[in-house]
Amino acid sequence: QLQLVESGGGFVQPGGSLRLTCSASGFTLNSAAIGWFRQAPGKEREGVSCISGSGGSTNYADSVKGRFTISRDTPKNTVYLQMNSLKPEDTAVYYCAAGYYCSGHVSKAVRNWGQGTQVTVSS
Repeated sequence: QLQLVESGGGFVQPGGSLRLTCSASGFTLNSAAIGWFRQAPGKEREGVSCISGSGGSTNYADSVKGRFTISRDTPKNTVYLQMNSLKPEDTAVYYCAAGYYCSGHVSKAVRNWGQGTQVTVSS
């Protein structure tokens, strides 16, 4: 069974850091364009970052560029989202998703979603 599981969310003060982990079972992450999305209360889900199947291409939303880094650990079948200099507006539920390709910072034709992990940035 194909499954994605996120972890690493939590509560952090502004300026702090978190690293989110997206682990896959039932398929290899190298076969997919993995995207991170987020959804804040009362807002639509938005793409944050995407890494291509080969790992050679990474893209970021303007709102997180320079602060977030997406990366892949092939032996662990895991994708990470390192989030630095966090701001209150980064507060959201973060999801990873396996799609067929990246369109900029958005994973497209998503076939699998994780359950989400809450990130709260507040003083």
